[in-house]
Amino acid sequence: MDRIIFHHDSVLSDVHMLLPNTRHLMTRLNRVGQPVFISKFKIISDAEQQDNNQDVSREEEDHKTEASPGEGEGEGNVESALDEDGDFDVLRRPRPTPAEGSGRDLVCPLILKQSHHGEEEEDEEEFSTADEVDRRFQNIIRIEHTMATPLEDVGKQVWRGAFLLADFILSEPSIFKGATVLELGAGTGLTSIVMATTARTVYCTDVGEDLLNMCKRNVTLNKHMVEAAGGEVKVRQLDWLQPDLCTDADVEFSWTEEEVADLHDGASFIVAADVCYDDDLTDALFRTLYRLCSNFLHSCTIFISMEKRMNFSLRHMDVSCEAYNHFSRCLSQLQDLEDGRCSYRVEQLPCSFPQFLQYERIDQLELWKVTATRARSDSELFPS
Repeated sequence: MDRIIFHHDSVLSDVHMLLPNTRHLMTRLNRVGQPVFISKFKIISDAEQQDNNQDVSREEEDHKTEASPGEGEGEGNVESALDEDGDFDVLRRPRPTPAEGSGRDLVCPLILKQSHHGEEEEDEEEFSTADEVDRRFQNIIRIEHTMATPLEDVGKQVWRGAFLLADFILSEPSIFKGATVLELGAGTGLTSIVMATTARTVYCTDVGEDLLNMCKRNVTLNKHMVEAAGGEVKVRQLDWLQPDLCTDADVEFSWTEEEVADLHDGASFIVAADVCYDDDLTDALFRTLYRLCSNFLHSCTIFISMEKRMNFSLRHMDVSCEAYNHFSRCLSQLQDLEDGRCSYRVEQLPCSFPQFLQYERIDQLELWKVTATRARSDSELFPS
């Protein structure tokens, strides 16, 4: 593959368009010929957040000081700000170079090799030697991902919705402490990895052999974080279009009978990050949520992060959010559902919790909570 070609239907995440203070390294080509990068995401501590806020306040104060007129200056000095042609001569502060630590890192992709079946273990050894220093720090997440894909492969990229959900987990770790959690449409596995720093067991699920292998590699790259917290991430296949979990032992990433029982008996949380961008898949997601909650032996709480994406619609001849509107209708239908098995309560959570990861938390990012409460059976209502 001499040249990487991005087609007209390629989709690129905003996270990869502007990713400050992180390293991009194209490590290989995956089995379908897509370039695979590895990026580092730092979890910002509370102390660092305070320092950043102080730096921002200090910069704003310096800006105000520079902008205020000095003593003796008045309207008569306006001409001093004009050049010889009469245009305003605006003095700008020099921009720091990336080497000074405050600008964007230079991105110099380099294809090292193309991976083949059976080379994953060798690649993991390379990562452990090249990035051994990072293992000493518990606040660095390393994620393999692609940079631009067709719509059907968007799970191989990192999206802002995953960061938003990860921020919520990091800001409320006591909610998930020691829990069994299921993530739907996990993609690169970033949210599951963060969840495993507080939860006991995380079932990280998606579909597609190449995507699940990438997800498994990411779990391995960050096992120093997960193991230190006593958590566990299990990468498994869960197809929203199939009525049952795959338990065929000959299929990679299939479920064992013990894991299925653990999921139905013990999972108290379901999470999904930015998975509603196609109406058919959104319908499949809500059918899956309903099926899972109906089979669980207890009540369950669901957290879904969502980004409202504006698109121009030829049908409406205006800018609209059709995928988001369909998602909202599905939420309303779920809340209105009455089948005698579960009742559902839907609420939007404020996104005012602290930000632990570096990304642009835009107003279009939302976090939704769905509480699924199982109806009490006759044996529970009238015990013998």
